[in-house]
Amino acid sequence: MNINLELPSELEDQLYTEASRLKLPLTEYILRILSVRPFLENLPQTGAELVTYWENTGVINSRPDITDSQEYARELRCEAENRKRA
Repeated sequence: MNINLELPSELEDQLYTEASRLKLPLTEYILRILSVRPFLENLPQTGAELVTYWENTGVINSRPDITDSQEYARELRCEAENRKRA
């Protein structure tokens, strides 16, 4: 579907700036904004609701290669503590 929309120049500039910062085409950025609208209208109110949302969107269990999350976190922390600073 194509929609022609006249935006105030200030809003257009803000959208374009944010899309550029994320290295996205303006149309893709606008689609992303519109796609999160249902979530923003019904934000999780409890930790359990947030976990359910993460499960439904695939965040939880998105890394089947990590079998021990605590060990993985320790490894990341160790790497961060021992990395060379520029």
